[in-house]
Amino acid sequence: MRKKNTELLSDVILQVLKEQRLDKPLNEKRIIDAWPLVLGTNIMNYTTELTVKNRTLYVGLSSSVLRHDLFLSREEIKKSLNKHVGVEVILEIIFR
Repeated sequence: MRKKNTELLSDVILQVLKEQRLDKPLNEKRIIDAWPLVLGTNIMNYTTELTVKNRTLYVGLSSSVLRHDLFLSREEIKKSLNKHVGVEVILEIIFR
């Protein structure tokens, strides 16, 4: 016997995350976790810091040449990261 008002567990979890305002920090963590998956481990080796503040991703890099190359393709990187997470989390990327 099945009840008529059943909901998917994933929908209930998303609803609880939104009510507790935990969806934003979770998506920010997903962006940081997606960095090596989207850009690869070689770029991750030169990455010193990843933080998200006010919908901006701050990336610390140890190579100035790589910083310049990534700066030129920052819009594509932003789109790829947001697409990987499934939600528009970041609006801008700043390389340091």
